[in-house]
Amino acid sequence: MSGAVFLAGASRGVGREIAQRLVKQSQPVVALLRSPDAQAQLEVLGITTVMGDALNPSEVEAALLRQPVSVVISTVGGKPQEGQRSDYLGNKNLIDAAVKAGVKKFILVTSIGAGRSRVALPPHVLEALGAVLVEKEQAEKHLIDSGLTYTIIRPGGLLSEPPTGAGILTEDNTIAGSITRADVAELVCQCLSSDRVNNCVLSALDRQKLSVQREIVVVYPD
Repeated sequence: MSGAVFLAGASRGVGREIAQRLVKQSQPVVALLRSPDAQAQLEVLGITTVMGDALNPSEVEAALLRQPVSVVISTVGGKPQEGQRSDYLGNKNLIDAAVKAGVKKFILVTSIGAGRSRVALPPHVLEALGAVLVEKEQAEKHLIDSGLTYTIIRPGGLLSEPPTGAGILTEDNTIAGSITRADVAELVCQCLSSDRVNNCVLSALDRQKLSVQREIVVVYPD
């Protein structure tokens, strides 16, 4: 990989787990941060940090274009205490900047329940997540329409537990379940070097934590 991985969402959750794994793989990482709270912790790991708000297109573009970048990974989502959700607009700005920068690949982490995977969730969950899932679906569509090589990863319910190593990616959008943040991060990092997942929309689940235990076709690992 000739350029760095540009990572949006590295300050917490799945994004932080991805950052830690990329460093262990000796992969250059540039992390976009909205606030300096996690800056020192990431820089101690050897990660380059750049300040910028994903909701501000000029800041995103400036941050992304300041160094060669091969791949963009985004786990951006949620809403600050005041302001607009970033699930769609933040990711739209990242996608648009990635197009301008000519990056080779964009990996977007969203959620089961977006797009055709709505059928995997019960009605009460869909109702609770309704507005969020709409924005995530909009971000997915914008990425698909962008012309970039993409991988969209929709995790199931996220667990703050040690990794099990049983994480899988599947194109079966009818199944739900859960998975640890660490296992999602591992799958995302594996996708960096896998052409098999290019231009795919995949659910990320723990094969032992499916909502219904049944056979599913696994895209990764083989």
